[in-house]
Amino acid sequence: MNLILFSEDETRRKLPPADPRTAHILNVLGLRTGGVFDAGIVNGPRGKARVAALDDGGLSLEFSWTTPRAAPDPITLIVGLPRPQTARKILREAAALGVAQIHFAKAGKTDASYARSGLWASGEWRRHLVAGAEQAFATDVPEVSFTETLAALLGRLPPACPARVALDNYEAEAPLAGFFAGAAAACPCVIAIGGERGWDAADRALLRAAGFRLASLGGRVLRVETAVVAALALAKAARGVWR
Repeated sequence: MNLILFSEDETRRKLPPADPRTAHILNVLGLRTGGVFDAGIVNGPRGKARVAALDDGGLSLEFSWTTPRAAPDPITLIVGLPRPQTARKILREAAALGVAQIHFAKAGKTDASYARSGLWASGEWRRHLVAGAEQAFATDVPEVSFTETLAALLGRLPPACPARVALDNYEAEAPLAGFFAGAAAACPCVIAIGGERGWDAADRALLRAAGFRLASLGGRVLRVETAVVAALALAKAARGVWR
């Protein structure tokens, strides 16, 4: 991890010996009392942490914040709820690339068992988000939802969001590469990507009715997690976030 993230509450107490971050600080970074590492608060500032004391009760840390939180890129990602192992990859990669929101929606071809996975019930999903942000040396962690149907989710999208595109291998109107051409980096956009089995006809009708255009990443059929990375990369490059 390139950055170690904490909640604000965690910065006011010892880091327990059993915490994976303690093992990383001691065994990977090789730090002891007086050692300094890069730290941040989830959705807050970034700076340095110093190991003030080390004993059987854990690590006492002192923090110094130097860099305010950067605003997240205003991209909302919608994904047809996939298998848990796929969702884990998407959570990490989308958080690392940087989006404001990730919504996993129950679409027409979603297997109902996916929503009952321990990934969601146990709260494990948060760990993958944080790991993605730490990899990216960032503190912003996307907002996530995973309980709504596609219809309900589309019904609550802000009406002022102008750029809406859904990936579809079968009825795409244009390549995704040209969709964001000329769009400003500050312009909000929504990218919708189907689950492993894609969208069905009812999903496409819902997306079109909500103002989405169907686009393609080309003739190759990609894994969902690969499509997410490719789509976000194209969107960020075209909107000038990556120069």
